[in-house]
Amino acid sequence: MPLQNRVLPTGEIVADPARGLFTGNRGILGFDAEGRLGPRRWTHPHWIICTLTHPRGRYHGPQPARGWTPLFFLDEAVALAAGHRPCAYCRPAAYAAWKAAWAAVHGAAGHRAMDCALHAARVTRQRRQVRHEAPAPGLPEGSFVSREGQAHLVTATGMRPFWLWGYGPPLPQPDAPVTVLTPAPTVAVLRAGYRPALHTSAVNAPH
Repeated sequence: MPLQNRVLPTGEIVADPARGLFTGNRGILGFDAEGRLGPRRWTHPHWIICTLTHPRGRYHGPQPARGWTPLFFLDEAVALAAGHRPCAYCRPAAYAAWKAAWAAVHGAAGHRAMDCALHAARVTRQRRQVRHEAPAPGLPEGSFVSREGQAHLVTATGMRPFWLWGYGPPLPQPDAPVTVLTPAPTVAVLRAGYRPALHTSAVNAPH
């Protein structure tokens, strides 16, 4: 039975056998005997996006003995929507690009200041995702929105519905405000030029 460690753009964490392109963590969360998470969804504000393999080639497994609880994302856009940012250790190039784009719109900041700002913009004390409204035409690629209760990825070809295994064909972009799942500070970083790594179905799904 799969562990409850697959993160959705809505911030929910579900059990699913697929793993996606990235892993990451929010601290030690822990599982019960049936592989389900307890009430905790984070133990610190440093939510990061990591490579599936350790830079030194070690494999930690789905339940490391200590240090963190691996979470998994279809791609980087999903992780960003859930409130994470690139890891400086295992993804230095992505972190440098993220930090430069952050500085362009929010001012220069270290990881602690960025994480503090992100934490206030991504989740409430009641563990609910913070969402905001914005005009659909102005959203940058890589953002996530909610349409009729389903998460959609904003791409150059339209808004692609999200599924656990990938993205569906693009739908026309509405000419109206939409509910944005990606935290507002992250949307600004995307608008400043940061390009998240996307699942192949985001560009290869049939039109």
